[in-house]
Amino acid sequence: MSAKDLFHDLVKIALENEGWLITHDPYHIDLGFVDFYIDLGAEKLIAATRKNQKIAVEIKTFLASSTISDFHNAIGQFINYRIALEDNEPDRKLYLAIPFDIYKRFFQHPWKDNNTRIYGCVIHVDIRNDKIWIQHDGTEEAIADQLVEKGVPKKEIVIAYHAPNLRQYTDFAIK
Repeated sequence: MSAKDLFHDLVKIALENEGWLITHDPYHIDLGFVDFYIDLGAEKLIAATRKNQKIAVEIKTFLASSTISDFHNAIGQFINYRIALEDNEPDRKLYLAIPFDIYKRFFQHPWKDNNTRIYGCVIHVDIRNDKIWIQHDGTEEAIADQLVEKGVPKKEIVIAYHAPNLRQYTDFAIK
């Protein structure tokens, strides 16, 4: 089990203040060959439908010397956790809790002159039919290689920015 992030207790308190019941600290997923520990699991009763909304929250502080490495690790971990949740508890939604300055830097896309959007997506990844489709990779270290390093089999990764007829020449999935 990994150590708690610096902001773990702050995120937990914020969730509780918003009416969430913390049900797991951490949320454990046993895949048989590896154990995953998502920082928090929580539930909230939705009164109108009398159903519980379930979430899992992975918390990242981005305090290492390389913000881009922290970003790659966070995204890789998030993808692994999302795949594991889809198999084990598909009704539980996964969130990534990060500092606001990191959100602005990597996820928010500002508008130029209030009418032209500046869009500079570092990576674009889709999950289709239980496979990871990498649509764009503008990272220094290939996201596909990082996923493999984190334990994702190559047969579950499609390098979608390659033309379909060229994918056969990679070690990754064709479709």
